[in-house]
Amino acid sequence: MNTTSPAEILPGVIFYSYLSAEQKEKICLWNHHTLILQVSGQLVLETSRQTISMDGGELLLIGRNQLGTLTKTPASGGYYETIVISLQEDLLRKIALEEKLEADGKYTGLTNILIPSNEFLQGYFQSVIPYARRSGTAVTDEMGILKVKEGVKLLLLALPELRNFLFDFSEPYKIDLEKFMLNNFHFNIPVEKFAQLTGRSLAGFKRDFQKTFASPPRHWLQDKRLSTAKYLIETKHQKPSAIYLDLGFQSLSHFSSSFKKKFGMAPTECLSNSIY
Repeated sequence: MNTTSPAEILPGVIFYSYLSAEQKEKICLWNHHTLILQVSGQLVLETSRQTISMDGGELLLIGRNQLGTLTKTPASGGYYETIVISLQEDLLRKIALEEKLEADGKYTGLTNILIPSNEFLQGYFQSVIPYARRSGTAVTDEMGILKVKEGVKLLLLALPELRNFLFDFSEPYKIDLEKFMLNNFHFNIPVEKFAQLTGRSLAGFKRDFQKTFASPPRHWLQDKRLSTAKYLIETKHQKPSAIYLDLGFQSLSHFSSSFKKKFGMAPTECLSNSIY
């Protein structure tokens, strides 16, 4: 078995991924808190603020409303295997009501957290694996939701401070627009997603953006990506083919034509001039 995209074990909630070759996902957008159970191989998460590497047997909790990239590497002589559980807000609200849980303050810790292992989490980890591996076996919604609820309770047992992380259902507050965009401009996502991630309506985002950067979002994004590319080519001598995807361009041809239109020369010419 070699799946190029995660299989849904419980639609929208529990996913299973199995790979035999390295795969780098250029853009990941987490709308919900997400729990990753690394069965084997290595996973590297990169966001604007954190880089986290995890190996088989480890658990990672990823915070909602984030952008990042994932690099999946099979174990030496083996494969990559992971289980992903999406902790959707409606389910967390249900758990909060059933268990009489609520946030009692603002969470101020890291946005992505490696969960310290204990015997309860290890046992939970092992109990989930058969559900994922035997994807041909029907997993009822009730069974799957019970496993998710169990996982949430064990997270709180391991790290009680996660109560404020998981059960804060307030709307995203307006975060620093300038800081966020300078850290995340290279992600190729719609402007609507940038608005959502900064806690704004689309109209509010465009209005605040114009005030902050004196430019419409799409124009600024294109200009910022191209200026960064020119810097990397001229100063760092990086090849255009090695950077265009990481700067949010979907194709090398589109990047090259946009670069030439802005700077009057092709990226390859810029590279040649910087070397000689």
